Amino acid sequence: MLHNTIEFRLWGRYALFSDPLTRLGGEKYSYQVPTYEALKGVVKSIYWKPTLVWIVDEVRVMKRIRTETKGVKPQEFGGGNTLAYYTFLSDVEYQVRAHFEWNLHRPELAQDRNDDKHFAMATRALRRGGRQDIFLGTRDCQAYVEPYTFGVGEGALDHDGERAFDLMFHGFDYPDETGTQALKARFWRPAMVNGFIRFQRPEACGERKFVRTMTGKSFGIGTNMKTDANEAPKIGTGA
Repeated sequence: MLHNTIEFRLWGRYALFSDPLTRLGGEKYSYQVPTYEALKGVVKSIYWKPTLVWIVDEVRVMKRIRTETKGVKPQEFGGGNTLAYYTFLSDVEYQVRAHFEWNLHRPELAQDRNDDKHFAMATRALRRGGRQDIFLGTRDCQAYVEPYTFGVGEGALDHDGERAFDLMFHGFDYPDETGTQALKARFWRPAMVNGFIRFQRPEACGERKFVRTMTGKSFGIGTNMKTDANEAPKIGTGA
């Protein structure tokens, strides 16, 4: 495996993958497959540093797509609770492959660009189930990860052929990853072949919507970020 790529199994009882632009309140209905942004959030919960950007390459849907509707009482913006119905995906399992690239919009962190160090830290974090809690689209949907070879094993959709989806939310263009002072939402039209979805790279998505003006957070080694060549075990130590 390349020293910038991780592969893992991801599973949970429920998932809610939806367009964040529609999450201001009321009913919520999950997409049938994970969004790029949701999986990127999972990978960042496993391991992240501002020096790098995670690119999600592929996802494999391992179980039949099933939904379950539940009544919930979300908190209203003005206080109190309201009653709403959320339609979740139930009993989900995925295989994910992702790799990291350097964030070239942070030249001040160039000295922290060490493939072996970040790969070792990412794989160690993955073996421990991630550095932060793992969620499938929303905090209501707890999930779990473990190292796993992508493509291995039998999936329920292995012989289903190709299935095309309509326009779906892909992810956000954040200022600290694009160098622009704007938050934009990306959209694409995915296709799933025998359970496999290969994601377009963010820059390849042709449809975008401006959300709002935003400025990226500043990082600096020795101020709000530290780097140490000894903070991760050497490759192959098993630490």
